[in-house]
Amino acid sequence: MKSIRNSSLRFFLFVVVAVFIRFAMISVEARKHHSNRNKPHKHLKDKGSHGHNAPDPATNNPGPAPGPLPYYGSYPTHSIIFDVLSFGAKGDGVSDDSKALLAAWKAACKVSGAVVEIPAEFKFLIKPITLQGPCMPHLVLEVDGILLAPPQVGAWPKSGLFQWLNFKWVHDFTIQGTGKLDGQGSAWWSPSGIYYIQKRSKHNPDMKVPTALRFYDSHNVTVRDIQITNSPQCHLKFDSSSGIKVNNITINSPENSPNTDGIHLQNTKDVEIQHSNIGCGDDCVSIQTGCSNIHVHHINCGPGHGIRISCLGGLGKDKSAACVSDIVVEEISLQNTLSGVRIKTWQGGVGSVKNVTFSSIEVSDVKYPVIIDQFYCDKKICKNQTDAVAISGVKYDRIIGSYSVQPLHLACSNDVPCTDVDLIDIQLKPSSIGFRGFRQALCWNSYGKSQAPLLPSSIDYCLRTESRSAKRIARSHTEHICPP
Repeated sequence: MKSIRNSSLRFFLFVVVAVFIRFAMISVEARKHHSNRNKPHKHLKDKGSHGHNAPDPATNNPGPAPGPLPYYGSYPTHSIIFDVLSFGAKGDGVSDDSKALLAAWKAACKVSGAVVEIPAEFKFLIKPITLQGPCMPHLVLEVDGILLAPPQVGAWPKSGLFQWLNFKWVHDFTIQGTGKLDGQGSAWWSPSGIYYIQKRSKHNPDMKVPTALRFYDSHNVTVRDIQITNSPQCHLKFDSSSGIKVNNITINSPENSPNTDGIHLQNTKDVEIQHSNIGCGDDCVSIQTGCSNIHVHHINCGPGHGIRISCLGGLGKDKSAACVSDIVVEEISLQNTLSGVRIKTWQGGVGSVKNVTFSSIEVSDVKYPVIIDQFYCDKKICKNQTDAVAISGVKYDRIIGSYSVQPLHLACSNDVPCTDVDLIDIQLKPSSIGFRGFRQALCWNSYGKSQAPLLPSSIDYCLRTESRSAKRIARSHTEHICPP
C-alpha cells in the first residue's frame, strides 16, 4: 500500500515538473518572437531582396518582387520606420537615391506617425525632388545621415522652379535629426553660375532662386536640430504656410556666397525661430510681404546681412502691395554683418509695415546696426517715386555694441513718413577695428520718441516729434490695402 502511494506521488511530481518546463519553454519562445518583431531588419546584400529575405530558388514560383516593408526601430512603439535603404537606396554619395527617397515617402505618407529614416553613416545623392502631401498626421523625416544635392548646375531641372527638397501641402510634419543637408552650391557662386541664373531669369521672370529646403502651403511644420549647408542660394524657405517652428538648427555657407539667405519667410504667419546659428552670404533671417505674428529669438547671426524685414523682391516692388505686421525680434547676437536689424522697402510701393519690435540686440563690428530704408532700388539709376510702404509702430529697445560705418540710419519717404518709432537704450560705439564711418545718426522724415541712455548723443535729436498730419498721411496709404 505504501509502495503504491509513493508511486502515485512520484507520478504526480513528474507531471507537475513536465508542465512547468513546457510552460517555461513557451514563455521563452514568446519573448524571442516579441523581441524579433521590435528589432530593426538587417539590410541584406542581395540586391533583389530590397532588404528582406531573398526568394527561395527551389520553389521555382516566379512572381512579382515583394515591396519593401517598414521596420520597427528605436522609436516609440507606435512609430513605423521607413528606412530609405530598404527602398533601394545605396547611400554611397554617388548613386542617385532620389527614387528610393520618393518611394519611402509615398509609403510613409499613408501611415499615421510614420518615420522616414535617413540613417547615419551614409551619404545619399538626391536630385531636385517634390515630396507631396497631404499625408497622415505626425509624419517625421529623420535625417541622421547626409543628403547631397547635385554639385553640377546642369543637373537641376530646366523649369523655373529651382527647389532641391520641395515639400508641398504637408501638415503636422517634422524634420529632425543629427544629420546634414548639403546643397553643394559652390558651382552656383562662380561667375558662370551667376551668369546662368541671370540669363534664365531674364527669359523667365517667374523663376525662383535655387533653394535647398522649401515648404509651400504647409502647416504645423517643425524643423529642428539639423544642419543645412552650402545651398546654391536660399537655405530654408517657407511660402504660404503657417504654424512654423524652427529650433536649434545650424545654417552655414561662405560669407562671399551670393544671395544665400539663411531662413526666408513670405506669405507666412505664426512662426517661431529660435536658438539657432546662422552664417551665410545674405540675410540670416528675411521676412517678406504677407507675413504676420513672427517671433525670432536667441539667434547667432554672422557672417551675413543681418535680420531684415524684406528679401528677394523686397516690400512693395513695382507698386505692389506689401503687408507685414506683428514681428518680434529679440535676444539676437550679430557679428561682422552688413546690417543689424533692417527694414527695407521699394520706392513706389503701397501697404504697411507695423507693430515691429527689435529688442536685446548685440552687435559686434556691424556696419549698419539699425536701418530703415524706404528708397531701396536694385538698379544703378532709379527714378525717384513719391509713394511708399507706410512704416509705423517700430520699437528699437536695447541695441548695444559696436559699428564700423554708421550707428543708425532711418531714411523714410519724403511723402510717407515713418511714424511711432521708438528709440530706447541705444548704445553704439565705433568699432576698434578699422573704423572709417560716420559717428552721427541719420533720421530723415521719421517721427517718434527717444529714451536714454542713447549713444551717440545725436540719436537723441534724430526723431521728429509726432504730429497728427504725419499719422494721417501714413494711415491714408494703408487703408483698404492691409488688414487692420
